[in-house]
Amino acid sequence: MTSMNLYLLAALSPLFGALLAGFLGRQMGRTGSHTVTIVGVTVSLITSLIIFRDVLGGHVFNGTVYTWALIGDVSFEVGFLIDRLSALMMIVVTSVSLMVHIYTIGYMREDPGYQRFFSYISLFTFAMLMLVMSNNFLQLFFGWEAVGLVSYLLIGFWYKKDSAIYANLKAFLVNRVGDFGFLLGIALVLHYAGSLDYAAVFDQSENLANQQIELFNGVGWSLVTVICICLFVGAMGKSAQFPLHVWLPDSMEGPTPISALIHAATMVTAGIFMVARMSPLFEYSEAALSFVLVIGSITALFMGLLGLVQNDIKRVVAYSTLSQLGYMTVALGVSAYSAAMFHLMTHAFFKALLFLAAGSVIIGMHHQQDMRYMGGLRRKMPITWLVSLIGSLALIGFPFFSGFYSKDSIIEAVHLSTIPGSGFAYAAVLIGVFITALYSFRMYFLVFEGEYRGGSGQHDHAGHQHHDPHESPMVVWMPLVVLAVLSIVSGAISIESILFGGYFDDVIFVLSSHDVVEKFGEHFHGWLAMGLHGFQTLPFWLALGGVFVAWFLFLYSHRARARLSVFAPITRLLEEKYFLDKFNEWCFALGSRSLGGLLWRLGDQKIIDGLLVNGSAKLVGMTGILLRRMQTGFVSHYAFVMILGAFGLVTFWLFGK
Repeated sequence: MTSMNLYLLAALSPLFGALLAGFLGRQMGRTGSHTVTIVGVTVSLITSLIIFRDVLGGHVFNGTVYTWALIGDVSFEVGFLIDRLSALMMIVVTSVSLMVHIYTIGYMREDPGYQRFFSYISLFTFAMLMLVMSNNFLQLFFGWEAVGLVSYLLIGFWYKKDSAIYANLKAFLVNRVGDFGFLLGIALVLHYAGSLDYAAVFDQSENLANQQIELFNGVGWSLVTVICICLFVGAMGKSAQFPLHVWLPDSMEGPTPISALIHAATMVTAGIFMVARMSPLFEYSEAALSFVLVIGSITALFMGLLGLVQNDIKRVVAYSTLSQLGYMTVALGVSAYSAAMFHLMTHAFFKALLFLAAGSVIIGMHHQQDMRYMGGLRRKMPITWLVSLIGSLALIGFPFFSGFYSKDSIIEAVHLSTIPGSGFAYAAVLIGVFITALYSFRMYFLVFEGEYRGGSGQHDHAGHQHHDPHESPMVVWMPLVVLAVLSIVSGAISIESILFGGYFDDVIFVLSSHDVVEKFGEHFHGWLAMGLHGFQTLPFWLALGGVFVAWFLFLYSHRARARLSVFAPITRLLEEKYFLDKFNEWCFALGSRSLGGLLWRLGDQKIIDGLLVNGSAKLVGMTGILLRRMQTGFVSHYAFVMILGAFGLVTFWLFGK
């Protein structure tokens, strides 16, 4: 099979499964629908592994598959860029997607929209593959918008649930804000570079960096800075960076499998991947890198704090995702693109594990999601307990787990950076280590340790009836075991090649003055030495402190937890999510409704209905009344009018000359 056929097979097999399940789902039934979609994603994964081996052998492809339109000298094409960056993303996307597909068989088995759900998640996989395999901005934008559209369908999958409809509309609107900036960036690239092809644009990076653009009269801006900031605004929406993060926690209203798919390995990492791909542009703008760094630092620290006050198990993991995306963005801001991609990969495995483990808990608790009514599940759900513990240890960066290698690499890279804002970023990521351990093990202790607080036959404040918890079926926990293994070993086996082995040498461009990963590599002596040294570092002791505080407050001493009431104002601030949702409601939503109401009253009622429609009708009516009154029926009146007319014509003839 030729390389082009392999690339097409990898991209299109999930689409083929999605179409079959979507249009023929009723005829094929549930088994047929999940079979065709799982086979499609499995084929894509196997093909991606073959492509990955091919790429490691030195075979890189950059070419056109189909020319959509030719306007002047600009060609709008569908094409593939298959290099080490896209090959890595293809494996991450397809492997996590396959685990989610298998898990969904057990999780959604009683849902009436079973076939539709499989069609959606397979279509989502196709959209993400088109994004990461693209070799031009047009196809990138297609994949970008496609994952946004399918995420809208998935978040609002339970369309009879008002909160789900509100959540998917919120996600759609917030992402449109980011995508507007993204589209402006692409438009600037097309206007000044004259091409949408990555290679052609990157060849002009230095030329773009030397150009100025006036956004305001007399104020010059670096063109490449404006392009990069516009592109990153798109990443802020997709990758949920402050202040465009508000959609992601509410998206937990969708079924749990899509939480793992969207928020672990695919949609939210699209922005991280895009910035890494655009490194030849970002490297020529220190201002853009500093902007990226500060936004990522704010997200990493302040979104993690919100996880401390959540009681819904899925929302804790959601805010964890926000915080970890902040870490990846911080790495991008200090030009440690390889470290960002490394954390993207390890995070995909352990965060998918945590989301799917949360779903397993929800199944075992008969769809109870409030952690205050859990406890003691370690004895009742031993497999889910073990994989959740592994996922939590990977998340907090415990030595030798995958998250340790990627997160500590980012922290060290920030420490070595001189980009403006790196001091603030270093403080933020260090504090974030303690916060991450605190909310992660708060969740762990409330769910798995202590005494069971549900009580069979009782009802909670939301009206859910409690039942005795039980372990999930094998089709649910089997993908968890696979992801748990990857959460342990993926960091150790890949850190040397990805960060220090030149894996991204010909893909990611870094100026020598920005190359903090190379400086970090001078102190790297293998995964084993790094793991052992990890027990002596500040991040380890901060993480250990977070675990201890969580144990003391949420398992050992209920009296100490009660004394936290002195922090009520801070708790209120966190529970209200810094009042950003209310600000958006008041400023943008209410403002839009008020503006719409004004335009309706003034434009629609007064001008269109009042003046143009009803006004023209009244004018015609009044003209008709006037003309009707002139038709009296008396000959003398008509004769008088004829005399006036003749007099007027004679007057015009005499004096008009």
